[in-house]
Amino acid sequence: MSRIGRAPITIPNGVEVKVDRGELQIKGPKGSLMVAISPRLTVEMEGATLTVQRPSNNRLDRAQHGLARTIINNAIIGVTQGFTKNLEIQGVGFRCAIKGGKLELLLGYSHPVVFEPPIGIAVQVPEPTKIAVSGIDKQLVGQVAANIRMFRPPDSYHGKGVRYQGEVVKLKPGKTVAR
Repeated sequence: MSRIGRAPITIPNGVEVKVDRGELQIKGPKGSLMVAISPRLTVEMEGATLTVQRPSNNRLDRAQHGLARTIINNAIIGVTQGFTKNLEIQGVGFRCAIKGGKLELLLGYSHPVVFEPPIGIAVQVPEPTKIAVSGIDKQLVGQVAANIRMFRPPDSYHGKGVRYQGEVVKLKPGKTVAR
């Protein structure tokens, strides 16, 4: 991960970065994020670029170096552009809708599944079989999308369920009938 960690991060216009001991406060047009950094690493700001430095070349420091740089870069992208994960629902009668700020999913159970998104996450339903999860925190957007998918993961025999957009589900062959 050291090659990733060595790359400088450019700060775009309209983004403010404050470096404190072990924390970075990043503010942009879409909101603000707080990023915690390992106490072993140092973050230096020179003009409109950030660089992450590590104290030694041991394995843990190299891994933390690349991880910290990627998390900081994702936070800067999040406060400027945001992140979106798209989900698809496949199955007869499977659909979703937004009711009262909550996501209501009809996934073949005897009851509707109601999901309340956490603060900072927006869930939209452009079509009854499509869900868009968006926000500024990449990790939180991915976790919310994974939580929604876990209500009914794709079935390995028919492919019914909630899947990521573009996800390919490998279908197993069914039972063969003797003739």
